[in-house]
This record gives sequence, structure tokens and C-alpha cells, in this order.
Amino acid sequence: MAYEVLARKWRPQQFSDVLGQEHVSRTLTNAIEAKRVAHAYLFVGPRGTGKTSTARIMAKALNCEKGPTPTPCDACTTCREIMAGGSLDVIEIDGASNNGVEQVRDLRESVHYAPARAPHKIYIIDEVHMLSTQAFNALLKTLEEPPKHVKFIFATTEPQKVPATILSRCQRFDLRRIPLREIVAQLRRIAEDEQVEIDEAALLAIARGAEGGMRDAESALDQLISFRGKRIDESDVLAVFGIVSWSALEELVDAILRGDVAAAIRAASEMDEQGKDLQRLVVELIGQFRNLLIALHAPEAVEKMDLTEAQAEGLRVRSKEISAGRVLRVVDILTDLDSRMRQALSRRTLLETALIRCARAASMVTIDELIRQVAELRAALAEGSGMPAIQGGRTTQARVVEPQAADVEPPHATEPSAPAAAPGTPPLQVAERPVAPTPTSRNNEEETRYLLSHWREFTERVGAYASLVKGYLLDARPVSVVGDVVTIGFDPEFGENASKIDTLRNRNAIQKMLGTMLNRGARVDFVVLEQTAGHVPLPADHIVTPPERSRAERSAADMSGARAAEGSGQASSEYKGEKESRTLQEWLHEPAVSRVIDAFNGDIEDIRD
Repeated sequence: MAYEVLARKWRPQQFSDVLGQEHVSRTLTNAIEAKRVAHAYLFVGPRGTGKTSTARIMAKALNCEKGPTPTPCDACTTCREIMAGGSLDVIEIDGASNNGVEQVRDLRESVHYAPARAPHKIYIIDEVHMLSTQAFNALLKTLEEPPKHVKFIFATTEPQKVPATILSRCQRFDLRRIPLREIVAQLRRIAEDEQVEIDEAALLAIARGAEGGMRDAESALDQLISFRGKRIDESDVLAVFGIVSWSALEELVDAILRGDVAAAIRAASEMDEQGKDLQRLVVELIGQFRNLLIALHAPEAVEKMDLTEAQAEGLRVRSKEISAGRVLRVVDILTDLDSRMRQALSRRTLLETALIRCARAASMVTIDELIRQVAELRAALAEGSGMPAIQGGRTTQARVVEPQAADVEPPHATEPSAPAAAPGTPPLQVAERPVAPTPTSRNNEEETRYLLSHWREFTERVGAYASLVKGYLLDARPVSVVGDVVTIGFDPEFGENASKIDTLRNRNAIQKMLGTMLNRGARVDFVVLEQTAGHVPLPADHIVTPPERSRAERSAADMSGARAAEGSGQASSEYKGEKESRTLQEWLHEPAVSRVIDAFNGDIEDIRD
């Protein structure tokens, strides 16, 4: 007896034998049992997924001597003739070689003749998308209203090439790629029946190479048996078909994720020297990073992937070490590489340059990561609000040490302030000290005058945290300090600013800086001043300097104040300073300027015509 290849020997003979297409088998079975069989069917799907086999099973089910039945007997004359391809009533036509209008005209004439033996005359047209436009047009009328004894079954891998007029006259069934696990299970059954010893890694490699097609997997196993005999391992599969091992793929992925360009180039070089298909390698890499994206966004879906437990665990570990933005950039590069390699003269060069880009993209910080880091930094700064906190049964004072200038001690301070933080160090420092006692009325008056004399410095330092607050405070002044409440008053002309500034973020920034300058916890209150209470600035010789500060500290403060005055344009005259301040307020109240300052947390440094 002549040898029969495995793909034909193990071809499905019943609907239950068709792997991975339960939705199609169930629908056709129900249609036959309910006697609701359509006159035209279209089976769509990748190669080797069972389109033609399902069409033949359907033909047997309709023409079986015990039928119509969803389980043909495979023993009667009609069933045997259909399986052998010799039935007069089941005509199989290759659309690629019989695609002219003449062949379709012959078909139109033959459909009117009654079947020779079976109840139905069935036409199976494979690769129907290869028919010419004229052939499709000639088929339209017959396909829409065929004789009662005629059934059409079409099969195609490219449904987009089939005219819509043909699609609308057929019941369409989409056959899916067969899952990896089902292919492995079927190959294991075939190997046991053929008495072939093959390890699990080799079965997985064959299934990966088949890309969801059972016929391709069976043909590959047949070839491996001829190559190695009755004992097959993974290295045989990799050597024959040029497939890259899973471990090698994982090593290459790890090198890309680490940004290790040398390791990635070395791995690609070794694969090329071993004769691996570089085009297929790119497709495998895209699949690896696709799995990584799924693990990042839908970890529960990893269990449903066609992976072993060890492979799934490795995927989970990698997903914790990389961000989705970086993986997406790598996938974009590999997808572009896949399309370019088809016409490339030197595939290795193109692959190596793409791997370098992938390694750089995987190690480069994304915009989303930067935004998240800025948000975390803002949250950390907002937590150091200068308000008293209870720790271990004692009251401690949390304060922020600003790097812009030396701390300014209030008149009642009993110990020196903490030094300014060095650039690049975290600004939040917590120093334990008893809560300052409630100031006397004299101390409150001194604190008020002290804040008033250093109001420009205060607004500058608050503006570093909240830029819009600085503009509001320029039209306000400290009115009083009573206990731990500092009242800030606004001129009636800018009275609406009292409500605009009163937000949680602005309050935190102001109270934090008040706590720094007064060296104790402070709360703030905003009021609108009476019309008669005009603002009379203190004379220069009336500035209150804390007695506890040293001469060096006073000199540093004087220099800082001089620089601030020079930078703000107040050196020329009081009128000039007032004019520039008003101009700054006008710009700060412009909606477009406010949005830009808020978006970038910036400030206005200079105003030019």
C-alpha cells in the first residue's frame, strides 16, 4: 500500500474532529438537524485551519445514505466516494486555475442537471477569491437562486477580495487559528499512534512554527520523522525549520529591556550564523512584546495564553520591570522593521540597527513617567506643610527649609534656624522642637511689622511653590498676627483676589512659608480692607530686624533685599515700582498667561514691549 502523508491520513472526517472550530461545527450541526441548510456557504480563515475539510464533511452530511445527518456514516458508497474525491455529485473546483468566465458559464449550465445518485449536487470552490470579476458577475444570478438540489460551498483565505455581492448571498463562517495547546495535543496523539518519541519542547516548537495551522504542523512532523526517525527533540526542530528557541528569544528580549546593545547585537549575529530566518525572528519578537503588553494591561489574560507555566511566569516577572510606554515604542520599531525587511537587501544590517533603536527606546524615560515623577514630587512637597504633627506622644514641628535663601528668624526665636538645603537634596526636613508658647500682644505686633517689612521677600518665596499666589499677594499686606492666625488684607480695588487665592493648595503654600518665617505653626485668614484704610508703606529706616540675628545674617538679608529690589525694578523710584507692579498684575490676570503659568508652574521674570 502506498504511503499516505500524515496531513491526509489524519484529515478530519466528522465535525467533532475539526480542531478549534467548535462555533462552526455547532452551527452547521444545528442547521442540519433543524433542516435549515442554506444554499450557499463561505468558509473564511488562514491556511490549514479546516476550511476544505469542513466543506467535505458538510457534503457527506447532506448526501450520506443515512442522512441528511450531522454524523455521516463514512461507510456507505457516497461517503467513501466523497472522501476519495471521486463523487459525481460533489464537484470540487480550484478557483485559482478555473477562474475564467467560460468555466463559470459551464457551471451555470451543469447546475440544472439532477444529481446522479445523491440527494444534492454540491459545488465546492476553493480559493474563490481568485475568480475574475467577469466570473463573479456570471455567477451572481445562479448563486442567488440556484435549483433546489444545488448547494454551493466556497472557501477562501482572503475574503476582502470577494465582491460584496457574492458575500451577501452566502452564510459566512470565520475559522480561527487553532490554539497552540490543541495543536500540541493533536501532535502528541499522532506521535503515539506512529510510535514516535518526541519531547514536549519539540512539540511546542512545531506548534509555534505552524502559526495556528494544523496541516502545517502535521507536515512538519512528517518531515521530522523522515529526518530523525522515531526519536525527535527540540534541537532537531530548530535545525530543520530555522525556528529560534524560546530561551534564545527570552535572552534577546531581556537584552533589549536592559538597554544592552552589545548583548542584543551578539544574539542577532549568532542566530544569523546558525541560519535562522531573520524575518521570522522579527515576527517572534513582536509576539513576545505583544505578550508583555498584555501582561502589563491585563495580567489575568496571561493564564489564557498559549504558554507553559514557566513561560507565563517569566512574562509576569518582566512586566514588573518595564513600563507600557517603552514596550509600545519597541513594538512600533519592530513593526516597521517587519515591513521593511521584505524588500531589504541586507536583512542582518537592518535587524541590527533596529535592535539598537529598540534597546535605546526601552531604556529611555517616557513622558508619562516624567509626569508621574513630577506628581510624586509635588505630593511629597505638599506633605511638608509646616503644621504641627503628633509623633510618639510628643508634638513635633515639620518645616520646609528652602534652598533659595537663608531662613529668616522671627523676633521671638530662641534658637538658630536650620541651614538652607543644598541644591539637589530633598527640601523637606523635620526638626523636633517644642511648640512655641502663645505670643504676647507685644510679640504679635512685632511679628506683624516684621512680616510687613519682609513682605516682598515672602511673596517671592511663596511664588516658588505657587506662581499665581505671588501675583495676588503683591496687592495685599499682613494686617495682624493673633496667636497662630495671620490675617492678610487685600485692597478694595483687588478685593476679588481674596476669594481667588482661597484654595487648599494656595493656603498650604502660604501657611508653610509663614511657618518658616515665624518659626512656628501658623494659619492664614484673608479679608478685604476698608476703603479708608489706605496702605501706607513703612519707611526704610523702620524695618524691624530680629534682635537674635547675628551681624553676618543681617548683612546677608540686606544684600538679598537689595538684589530683590534691583531685580524687580524698584531702584529708580516708588512710582516706577508701582507702575511695574500694576503691569505685572495685568499680565497675571490674562487668561492665556494664567493657563501657561499654571501648566508649567512658572512665573513672569520680565515684561518687554
